[in-house]
Amino acid sequence: MTPLPPDSFRANGATVPPPGCPARAGSTGPRAALYGPEATTDPMGLYERLRNEHGAIAPVLLEGDVPAWLVLGYDEILHVARSPRRFTRDSRYWRDWQEGLVPADAPVVPMLGWRPNCLSQDGTEHHRLRGAVNDSLERFDRRGLRRSVNRYAGQLIDRFARDGRAELISQYAEQLPMLVLIRLFGLPEEEGPQLVGASRQLVRGSRKAVTSAQYIQDALRRLVAERKARPGRDLATWLLQHHSQLTDEEVEQHLRLVLIAANETTTNLIVNTLRVVLTDPRFRGTLNGGQITLAGAVDQVLWDEPPLMVCPARFATYDMEIDGHTVRRGDLLLLGLAAGNVDPAVRPGPGADMQGNRSHLSFSSGPHECPGADIGRALTGSGIEALLKHLPDLRLTLDEEDLSWTSSTWARHLDALPVEFTPRRVGARPPAAPFPRLRSDGPAALPAGRAAPEDPLGPARGRPAAGRQPGGG
Repeated sequence: MTPLPPDSFRANGATVPPPGCPARAGSTGPRAALYGPEATTDPMGLYERLRNEHGAIAPVLLEGDVPAWLVLGYDEILHVARSPRRFTRDSRYWRDWQEGLVPADAPVVPMLGWRPNCLSQDGTEHHRLRGAVNDSLERFDRRGLRRSVNRYAGQLIDRFARDGRAELISQYAEQLPMLVLIRLFGLPEEEGPQLVGASRQLVRGSRKAVTSAQYIQDALRRLVAERKARPGRDLATWLLQHHSQLTDEEVEQHLRLVLIAANETTTNLIVNTLRVVLTDPRFRGTLNGGQITLAGAVDQVLWDEPPLMVCPARFATYDMEIDGHTVRRGDLLLLGLAAGNVDPAVRPGPGADMQGNRSHLSFSSGPHECPGADIGRALTGSGIEALLKHLPDLRLTLDEEDLSWTSSTWARHLDALPVEFTPRRVGARPPAAPFPRLRSDGPAALPAGRAAPEDPLGPARGRPAAGRQPGGG
């Protein structure tokens, strides 16, 4: 099958109905849009309507009226995710792609287009690339990761601690994961704000998605060139040095994959967990009383509000039938993780207590299960613990029903989380010094008489962290 560039599609003059045309839906009837008013204001309600109308799989449209199937059933999602020979991640199987029916500037292109990374591969090549990512991520000391989270959390909290008020999404949750990831990657710290914005535009499928994807790629290309010349103790260096012999492009693509996925999902997990801690008396009271751990709260959030509501993407490798629907070879399938988590076949009800149960779908499953799930959980737990430790009387400044969300095809984002607290004097602990900048003429020098700071994300000693799952990505 001929490879295509990740962000472009070719037209071959095939005579077929255009995307969105009812003639393309076959016997499925009209397709529901995963964008627009209903999907934006009530995505969970949309999923339940589709489940009632179509069953475990429903015909839908993405931005640009790109046709797809949304898999809604828990068992069906597991089947698709765990059957790479039937449902490949390789988007070169995508029939609409091959027929040139998706424009190059469609917002879904950056999320679905083929790239030379483990996310777009199956079989032997996936094993080679995924192994390099897993091995490189395992080299980071998890205790060092927590120290790094606490350091950056302290810096961020110090910026608003005197005010007695803050907006926790823009001032904390959106910044903390990217600060840690930038250090993990070996990127210059000043890249943070631009990368946060570009990552969010990309995942939200905005009109800036294509240009945001290019900005991220350019930044990572510069990083790879820098690390080839001056290796460090970071993810970029370890991918370059891995025995799988990744090409420069493969290293760039895997850095992009980890950056976007980890930042977006961890930010959402922090925000969603904070909202529950601040608003739900079951958690707010018991957290302070010691009857439930923060890990239990995270488990509940992963069931109720997964960081990615819809996971892209699989492509059918042959014609088949799923729950009475005919899926053709080359059809695009999306995993409805949020819908699967509330499937009545596996859960008593949407609000059922799921503390300690980690059989949710929020990190997907199978060979492409998220490789950084434990890192995301550790970053989330440490980040929230630090916030509650420094500001133990955090409280919302508005009623819970006045909170608002914005949804895209892939995720649901809380717009703002305004809080107030007792102002805290800053100065008892000086803020940590910024990490040295990367320079084109060599490593940044430390001031005379100063020793190099301890690397908070240094390589792990001893055995890798427990609980890592093969698969994901």
